[in-house]
Formats: sequence, C-alpha cells, structure tokens
Amino acid sequence: MRDGSGDRLVAKLHEPAEPRRGLVVLVHGLTGCEDSFYIRVSTQYWLSSGYAVLRLNLRGAGPSRPLCRLHYHAGRSADLRDALESLRALAPQLLNRGIFLVGYSLGANLLIRFLAEEASAFPVVAGACVSAPIDLKAAQRRIMDSRNWIYHRYLLARMREEALAAPVPLSEDERNAIYSAASVYDFDDQVVAPANGFTGADDYYARCSGLRFLSKIVCPTLAVHAENDPWIPAESYRHFDWTANPALSLAMPRAGGHVGFHAQGSDFTWHDQEIGRFFALAAAQ
Repeated sequence: MRDGSGDRLVAKLHEPAEPRRGLVVLVHGLTGCEDSFYIRVSTQYWLSSGYAVLRLNLRGAGPSRPLCRLHYHAGRSADLRDALESLRALAPQLLNRGIFLVGYSLGANLLIRFLAEEASAFPVVAGACVSAPIDLKAAQRRIMDSRNWIYHRYLLARMREEALAAPVPLSEDERNAIYSAASVYDFDDQVVAPANGFTGADDYYARCSGLRFLSKIVCPTLAVHAENDPWIPAESYRHFDWTANPALSLAMPRAGGHVGFHAQGSDFTWHDQEIGRFFALAAAQ
C-alpha cells in the first residue's frame, strides 16, 4: 500500500471462458470478505454475462487480515485505488475493456468516495452502489434502534472479532477499547476513530459519509437501495437531489431489505440484473 504500512490486500480473480466485456470489481461490506454470500452470487452473475471478476478483500478483511496491521473503514477509498494500481501493473490487459465497480453496504460508501476522488485515474466505465449507508450517522442510529437489537449485537460481535484478529499484538489500551465497546457507536468512537485520525465517531461519520461525495462523481453511477432496508434509512436517499448530477441514477424499490433484492424465478438477484443493464448502457455510450 502507498501509505508505507507494509499492508497487502488479497483478491481473487476470475476470467470467463469467453471474455466479451470488461472487469467487474466487487467490494464487500462491513465484516464481509470475498466469500460473503452476496459476493459469490454476484460473481456467478457477472461471469455468466462475459465479464472478468475481481473479488477484493478490503484491508484487514478475510484473507487480507493476516497481512494487514491497519483496517478498512467507510472512507478508506485509497485502498481501492492502490489495488487497481497494482492490478494495472500486474495484468494491464484486464483493464483494456474497462473497469466496472460494484460496492455493497459499507463497501458501497467507500466506493462512492473513490468514484468522486480517484476514478479519473483509471478506465472506469461505470459504478454501482448497493445499500450504501450514505449518511453514516443516520445508519448508526437506525442500527441501534431497539427493533434491531439482535442484528446490532451480532454486528458488534463480528466487528470485535475482526479487530482482535490483528496480525500484530494489540496494546492493553486497544484491547480494553475493543472489549468495552457496548455499541456500534462506541466501537467507532473508541476503536475506529482513534486508529484513523478522527476525533471521534461523529467526526468519522461526518467526514466519510457518501452524501459528501455524490455531487463530485462524473462517471455513470447507479445507486440501488430499498425503501424497507431495516438498517439504512430511505430518508437519506430521499433528501438528496439525484437530478442535480446527471452522472447519477437511483433505483429505489419498495422492497429488497439490505442487499437482499431477490428476483422471483431467477438464479440471480434483481440488483445484479439491474446493474447489468446499467453497465451495458454505460459501455455503449
């Protein structure tokens, strides 16, 4: 990585039997990795459509964990930039047909920042964001609603597990911060923020929320979000003027939950098919 940390990311590359289109890079969400179910399902869809696919593990996620001192967060888009730079150096032919980027949940928020600040350095044709927490503070409040207490408890346990799996010994203060965090907000405030130069959780949310970057995106980008997403308020999407930036498109069906847009009678999800149509149109322009 460019930051001199010595961290390395792991990714899995798949090429279709008959490559006809570009490279799709899939970016997982919070506590996810290359083997997350939605990543594996999407990989099959894109391969069947003639795209090469790169399943990227963010810094400290999945197979990247033993190789990273630091950890991904909602605004660490420079890691995606560094991964694409490495790919360009190692296999430039993969980029010849263009890059298509798909992010999920927290990875989608990270992708929005990348599209706004870094995409112009690469042959990015289009991007897509699925269930992105574009207002991180609003998402934190929703996740901590009493109705979401089971998921909140599960998510916090996964976040703690990831943090404790660091390849280098943690200090006593770091361990205490991880164990004492009683909520996602506490974890972001006591663990994520100090490790990444933020003054606290609210500073982290304010500086990294995708809403700050949407207006700066210039390549075709589709945002997919369900009105009934239990963890990310639809109001975050309704209060943004999507017509103000011609590069942006919004697909917001009433149902679909969080990264759960199943398509009746199909082996592939509705969001994959919708993004596939969007990418095909972008490539034809």
